[in-house]
Order: sequence, then structure tokens, then C-alpha cells
Amino acid sequence: MANMRRPNRGPSAAAENRAALIAAARELFATDGFDAPLTSIARAAGVGQGSLYRHFPDRVSLALAVFDEGIKALEALATDPEATLDDVLALTTEQAIASTAFIAMVSATDPRIMRLRYQVEELLERPLARARAAGRVREHVTAEDLVTALGMIAGLLAKIPADLRRETADRAWLLLRKGLEP
Repeated sequence: MANMRRPNRGPSAAAENRAALIAAARELFATDGFDAPLTSIARAAGVGQGSLYRHFPDRVSLALAVFDEGIKALEALATDPEATLDDVLALTTEQAIASTAFIAMVSATDPRIMRLRYQVEELLERPLARARAAGRVREHVTAEDLVTALGMIAGLLAKIPADLRRETADRAWLLLRKGLEP
């Protein structure tokens, strides 16, 4: 069997190797979950274990790099004055549907992931305030409540086949929205 790894080009390939690792992790986390073997990720990226650990000392560091794009997309949408709370919640739900790794991360207790949770709460504040002002959400609903709801939906999605996640997420949000409305 031929060696699948690319020839070692040294430090000049660092950025390319990092990008390949993130792309491979994104794909394997989406299909195999947060517990996808790191050796499989390195192999899929065409790099060795040493390269993986030079860039990402642990699984959480790699997962945070994978979800950095998702957080940036969420941040861009949440800070758009035209974006509604529904738009922002739909994007986070799409991220949960697309990747079982996102689902596992929502319930993780690592402090770095908890910071991510707080960042998402903070990003939800503006769209939530606009929804409250428009009379679309009860006054007592907090961003923390919304992240809890996302976690509940993510936990549900983790237990069902990928092809049923969209329909299930839509039904769950329909039920939750009824409770959020005044």
C-alpha cells in the first residue's frame, strides 16, 4: 500500500498542514463525531501525528479551530443590524445539524469551550434585544436561555440519524418558539 502522506517540506508547509488538518477534522468530526480518532484526522490531512500535535496539542484545540469559521459566521450575522433572532438561531441550528462534533461540544465542560458558550451568549444579546423590542419574545427570556435551548436541541440531534436531524430540529424549534413568544 502506498504511503498517503505528503513529503515533509519542513516549516514552509506549516500553514498548509494546519489548513489540511482543520479541513480533515471538519469532515471527520461531521461524520464520525467529536471522538473521531486523531490518527484518522492526521492521515486524512496527509500529515504525521507530530505535525498534528505541533499545531493542536489536544482534541479541544483542534475542535475550536474547526469551529472558528462557524463562530465567525455567527458573529457576522449576529452583529448585522438587519439579522433577526430567528436568523441567528437558524445558523446555530444548521451548525448542529451539520456536525455531531458541534453537538458534543455544546455539552462539554472544558473552560475553552465554556468561553465559546459565553461568546455565543454574548452574540445572541443584540438580536434577542431587537426581538424583545419588537414584541416577538417574552421579556424574561435571556441569551443563556437560548443557549440552553440550543443545547437541548443539540442533545436531541445527537441521538438520531443524520437524515432526520433537520426535520427534528425544525419541530423542536417550533415547540420552543411557542414558549418564547409573549
